[in-house]
Amino acid sequence: MNQSVHTEALTAPANRYRTHQVLNQAQPAAGFNAFSNDAVLTAAIQREAPWAAQKCAALGAVAGDDAVQDLARLANKHDPELKTHDRFGHRIDWVEFHPSWHQLMSLAWQHEVPNLSWRTSEPGGHYARAVLSYLWNQVEQGTACPTGMAYASYAGFSAEPALAIWAEKSRGTQYEFSRNEVGDKPSVVIGYAMTEKQGGSDLRETQTTARFSHTANYHGATAHWYELTGHKWFCSVPQSDGFFTLAKVNGGVTCFFLPRTLPDGSFNAFYVQRLKDKAGNRSNASSEVEYAGTLAVRVGEEGHGIREILSHAHLTRLDFAVGSAGLMRQSLTLALQHTTTRNAFGTSIADRPMMRNVLADMAVEVEAATLFALRIAKATDGMESNEHEKLLARVATPAAKFFNCSRAPAIAYEALQCHGGNGFIEENPMARLYREAPLNSVWEGTANMMCMDVRRAMTRTPDTRDALTTEWRQFAGQDKRFDALVASTQQLVDAALADEFYARPMTEALARTIQGAELLQHSTPDVIDAFFDTRCGTGWGVHFGTMGTGMSPDAAARIVKRANVLR
Repeated sequence: MNQSVHTEALTAPANRYRTHQVLNQAQPAAGFNAFSNDAVLTAAIQREAPWAAQKCAALGAVAGDDAVQDLARLANKHDPELKTHDRFGHRIDWVEFHPSWHQLMSLAWQHEVPNLSWRTSEPGGHYARAVLSYLWNQVEQGTACPTGMAYASYAGFSAEPALAIWAEKSRGTQYEFSRNEVGDKPSVVIGYAMTEKQGGSDLRETQTTARFSHTANYHGATAHWYELTGHKWFCSVPQSDGFFTLAKVNGGVTCFFLPRTLPDGSFNAFYVQRLKDKAGNRSNASSEVEYAGTLAVRVGEEGHGIREILSHAHLTRLDFAVGSAGLMRQSLTLALQHTTTRNAFGTSIADRPMMRNVLADMAVEVEAATLFALRIAKATDGMESNEHEKLLARVATPAAKFFNCSRAPAIAYEALQCHGGNGFIEENPMARLYREAPLNSVWEGTANMMCMDVRRAMTRTPDTRDALTTEWRQFAGQDKRFDALVASTQQLVDAALADEFYARPMTEALARTIQGAELLQHSTPDVIDAFFDTRCGTGWGVHFGTMGTGMSPDAAARIVKRANVLR
C-alpha cells in the first residue's frame, strides 16, 4: 500500500465512518431539587415542620444530583461480597462493599435520614424525618433499609437502660464502617434478625433458644447476658454493629440485642452462612446467620419478646409506607422527564393526549400515597400526647404499609412503559426501580399480614374505629363522593369484623378514604376530582391512563404540570 494513503486512512476523522446522528434522545433526570421543586412536599413541610425546610432542601439537591444517582447505579452493579475468613484462616464473617455504598451511607447519615426525629426537640420530628426518608428513597433503596432500621431501633434502645450507649450512638451523623466496639464509634448501623425457616411472619414459631449466661456492667448500666443458639433465615445488613433478634427462654419468645463486637473488643459468635441472591435491592446485603454460643443482652422481660419487637414495628412499617411513596415519586419523575424530553409523532411524548392521561393518572396516585404516608407520620408525632392520634396510628399504619407498598409495583411498571425499551436496560435507573418496587410489600409483613393487623386493631381496640370516624367526620358534607366513600368503607369494616375474608377490601377502602380526606385538605380541585371520579367512582379502568370522560385533557395537563419537579 502507498505510504501516504495508509497514513491518510489512519488519521481520517471518526465521522467519516458515522452511520447516523444521535437525535431525539431523552435527557437524564438530573440537576434538580427533589424537595424544592415538589409542590406537595414543600407545602407539607410548611404546614407541619417549617423548621426542617432547609434540611429537606439540602437532601433534595442530593437526590437530584447526577453524580449521586451514579453512586446508586454503581452500588447496585457491584454486589456485596461475603468474606467468611481472612487470608490467614481466621473466621471474620464480614461483608465487603463497593466504595459507592459507603459514600451513599455517609450521605444518608450526614443528612440525618436515620435519626432526625430523635435528634430534634422541634414539633413534627417524625414528620420531617419521613420527608427525608421519602427523598432518600429517590436516591437509593438498598441504603434505605439500614436508615429505616436505625430509625426504628431507637425505640428499643431507649426502653432498655442497659442499651443507653446504643441509643446515644444511634443519634450520630458520622457513618463509620468498622468493627470497633460501640463505645469507640461515632454512630452505629443496626440490623434485625427475626425470620426463621419454619415460621416466616409467625414469630411464635421461633426455634432459636437462649440460656442465661451472666449479669455484668455494660457501659455504666447492668446488662443481662444470654447465650443464643439457632438460625435466622433472613438477617438484614449483616455487617451492622448490632442486631435485635428473638429467641425462646423456657419456651417464651424473648427479645435480645446482639452486639457484633463485645465489650472486650472480641468478635461475637455470629456466623454469616451466605448472602441472599435477591431479585432487587442488590446493593444491600441480606443473609442467613447462625448463633452458636452467641452473646446478647436481654431487652424487656422474658417471654415478652413479640410485644417488645412490635413496639419497633410501627416505625418500620411507617418507613416502608413512606419509602414506597418515595419510590413511586422517583418512578414518576423519571417517566415525566423521559416523555417530556423525547418526541414522537410531531410532539413531545408527554403532550400526546393518551400519554397525558397516563401521566396525570400516575401523578394522582403518587400524591395520594404521599399524603397518606405523611398523615401517618403526623399521627406518630402525636402518639404520646393525643389519644386520637395514637389510635389512628395504630389502625392506619399497617393500612398504609399494605396499600402504598402494594401500589408501588404498579407505578414502577407504568413508568417503565413510558420509557419503552429504554426503561428495561440496566443503565436506566428505571430498570432498578422496577426490580426494587415489590420488596417493601413483603418486608416486615406481607400484604395479608398487614390487613390482618388492621382487623386485629379494630377487634382488640374498638376505639380505633371511633378514631377513624372522628377523622372523617370533619369532612362530612364537603363532597358527596367522599361521603359515599366513607359509607361504603364503614360497611366493609362491619363485614371484615364479622369475617376475615373481607379484611383486604376493607383495608383498601380504609386507605382510599384516608387518602381522600388528605386530598380534600391539601390538594387542588383537579387532583381531588380525578381521585374521586376514578378511585372512588366508575370512571376508571384497571390500568393507569384509563381515566374516563370525567377527566378533561386540560385538567390532566394541569395535574402533570403540578407533578413535574424537573420544570
